[in-house]
Amino acid sequence: MTLEERITADMKTAMKAKDKVSLRGIRAIKSAIMLQKTDGTGTTLDEAGEISMLQKLVKSRQDSLDIYTKQNREDLAVTEREEIEVISKYLPEQLSDEDLAAMIEGIISKTGASSMKDMGRVMGMANKEAAGRADGKTIASMVKAKLG
Repeated sequence: MTLEERITADMKTAMKAKDKVSLRGIRAIKSAIMLQKTDGTGTTLDEAGEISMLQKLVKSRQDSLDIYTKQNREDLAVTEREEIEVISKYLPEQLSDEDLAAMIEGIISKTGASSMKDMGRVMGMANKEAAGRADGKTIASMVKAKLG
């Protein structure tokens, strides 16, 4: 079942249950999918593209949430938290810090990386291997710590 099919089914369920919170998050995903399909490039959305799109949606809401909390706008922050929670349900399960550290150590030993000069190569492989199961910032900070 593709993401679009899951979203359509979940949207119907949320409408029947009158779940406004879930419906708002699901509609945001549906909107992003429609924008992707009609952007004029003619490319189809594969699994990696779906994960990337969902991560962008979560990241934009996280950025808004940070701004709202700094400005003491709890009313707006609650909405962002709810949408992050709904969108995150469609992302693959995130790697734990221990699993991520072990994966990065494996990549470093496999590539023979020894200094910060090798960070780009390690980051490329780590991002590919993590495939949406870890945040880019987290990966980068762990790679820096291991190579630094």
